[in-house]
Amino acid sequence: MRGKHTSDVEVLNISSHGFWLLMRGRELFVPFAEFPWFKNASVSHVLNVELPSEHHLHWPDLDVDLSVASIENPEAFPLLSSALPNKALQPTSRARAVKRVRGRSRAARG
Repeated sequence: MRGKHTSDVEVLNISSHGFWLLMRGRELFVPFAEFPWFKNASVSHVLNVELPSEHHLHWPDLDVDLSVASIENPEAFPLLSSALPNKALQPTSRARAVKRVRGRSRAARG
């Protein structure tokens, strides 16, 4: 007789390419190439996964929510950002010009 089921979702293994989830008897692979939010996350943060509904996964420590469909079919959910670039963080045209001049003078010195 099997023991009591304790978790609807859990991380089975983490590799350098991604991690495997066991979700209600199904195995899913979450590749870092498709889901970069997890690549530099701590192991404890990746392991802390919740299943709020049948088709929704949540990592509270990382503030990441994914639909199960996006893991099963990532090409149908391309990573796009609607965020506009922050001009305050971009180098000014003068700073870019100085950088180009400095780069040329280093190349000339060889």
